[in-house]
Amino acid sequence: MSPSVGVGGVLIHQGRVLLIRRGKEPLRGRWVVPGGTVELGETLEQALQREMLEETNVCVSVGELLTLFDHVERTPQGVRYHYVIADYLCAWRSGEAQAGSDAEAVAWARHDQLQDYDLPSRALDVIEDAFRRVAVRG
Repeated sequence: MSPSVGVGGVLIHQGRVLLIRRGKEPLRGRWVVPGGTVELGETLEQALQREMLEETNVCVSVGELLTLFDHVERTPQGVRYHYVIADYLCAWRSGEAQAGSDAEAVAWARHDQLQDYDLPSRALDVIEDAFRRVAVRG
């Protein structure tokens, strides 16, 4: 087994961030940013655009890299999975958000509503960073 490459998109549009509730492992039932794994032959940008469309029905432009990290789950028997994930700031192009693919639900959350979604700490950190970057740009 070798690590899989994943991408995530932090889409802030009209003062709200797009979240999904995962319908599959890892993190089934948790609110996170949309994304998924890179398929053979795809660039990171292509994979993220595809995943955003599949999971949320939203077309995005992929912007700057926000963070790059490992997500490893270990069990007593060994490594269950290992993802190397690149999260990007995205801009909305078109589409009406709705759950699809691996997403059970979608939500648009204002910054002051993030605590209502029990986000994993790493997801919350990257979303907070994205809100700061967007605010600086005005």
